[in-house]
Amino acid sequence: MGNDFAMPSTFPTPVPDLHVAIIMDGNGRWALERGLPRSDGHRAGVEVVRRIVEAAPSLGVSVLTLYAFSAANWRRPAGEVRELMSLLREYLCSQTAQCVARGVRLSVIGRRDRLPAPLAAAIAATEAATAAGRTLHLRIALDYSARDVILRAARSGAAAGTLTLPVFERLLAEAEGGSAPVPPVDLLIRPGGEQRLSDFLLWESAFAELVFTETLWPDFAAADLDAAVRTFRGRERRFGGIPEEPGEQPGRAAS
Repeated sequence: MGNDFAMPSTFPTPVPDLHVAIIMDGNGRWALERGLPRSDGHRAGVEVVRRIVEAAPSLGVSVLTLYAFSAANWRRPAGEVRELMSLLREYLCSQTAQCVARGVRLSVIGRRDRLPAPLAAAIAATEAATAAGRTLHLRIALDYSARDVILRAARSGAAAGTLTLPVFERLLAEAEGGSAPVPPVDLLIRPGGEQRLSDFLLWESAFAELVFTETLWPDFAAADLDAAVRTFRGRERRFGGIPEEPGEQPGRAAS
C-alpha cells in the first residue's frame, strides 16, 4: 500500500449542509423511570425519530445518521431484540409514504444477513421507494459496528495497490452497505447522559463536533436538535490548522 497522506477530496469543510449523527440513547431508562416496560421506551423513541426527521432539513441538515441497533445489542434479552426489530419494521412500513412526500431518502447501513427476513424485505422496499429523495438523506445504522466496517474495508483494500483516502472511503461505504460515500460527520449528538461513541461512525467522525446531553432520547425534541446545531455553529472548526489572523484572506492557511 502507498502512503498517500495528501488532503483527500472529501476532507471536511464547514458547509451549510450538515451531516448530523445521533446516538439514540436512554429509551430503557426513560421507561423504567416511569414504571413502564422497556418496550414502551423504544416505542416512544420511534416517535421522536419522526419529529427529528421532520425538523432536520429546516436546520440545515442534509444527512442524518441515526444509531438504531449496534452489533453489540444482540447481547440484549431476546424478547427486547424481537420488539426492536418489530418496531423498526413498523416504522419503515408506516413512514415510507411520508418520506417520499417530503423528499427523504432512507437507507440502512450495517449488516443485513442477521436481520429477520421481514425486516430485511421492508428495508429493501423503503430504500427503493425513497431513492429519489433529495431533501434529506436519512441513514439508519442497524446491526452496525464501525470497527467491523473499518476492518472489512481494510481487507478489501489490501489488494488495491496504492490506497488513497478517497479510495478507502469508497471501500468503507461499500463495507457499510452503502452505494457511495457520504460527507464526514459534522456534528455528533448523544442524548442520555453517556459520553462515549460506542463504536459508531468512528472514521467519519474524526473531525466531528460532539454534543452530549442529559436528555433521554424519548424526551429529545426539535428544540434540542436546534440547540445542538446552534452550539455547533458557534464553534471554530480548524481541522488541525490555526485561526486566521486579522486581514488574512479567507481560506488561506496561517503560517
